[in-house]
Amino acid sequence: MAIKLTMLLLLAIAMVTVLAQKRRPKAKAADEWNYRDGSQNVNTRGVSNLTEVLDNWRYDIITQIKGALRNDHQSLLPDYHRIQPLSEALDDLYKEFNALKSHLGELTEKFTAIETFIDEVKAGRSSSPAPGPAPAPAPAPIPGPTRRKVIRKKVISP
Repeated sequence: MAIKLTMLLLLAIAMVTVLAQKRRPKAKAADEWNYRDGSQNVNTRGVSNLTEVLDNWRYDIITQIKGALRNDHQSLLPDYHRIQPLSEALDDLYKEFNALKSHLGELTEKFTAIETFIDEVKAGRSSSPAPGPAPAPAPAPIPGPTRRKVIRKKVISP
């Protein structure tokens, strides 16, 4: 009998709870914010200041990220040595870059000698006239047959 009475009491409490929830007004419509209310009273100076603050923050964040990428990129970028094919490709690229850099250094040394020679030749020509006969003028090119282009006008009849 006690079990039946307990079950009846729990059923009554459940019914009362369900009915109380049905009678309660829905608060969803009241929770939504109407952004149009009071829009005439907005202080535009405050909005401008907020925009300026946000722009300054953006600039500071971007500056810090650039600085970190330039100075301490290992902390931001992943460790490429874990990925073997990519690591080998980067190693090959690094070797090719160093080879090109050394080849560029060799070419610079060769051109330095040529540049000094050219500078000496220019300095010699400008300070004294070249001894010997003047070089002969280049022969005139042989004229080829002239070609004519015929253009026919179309006559439009009325």
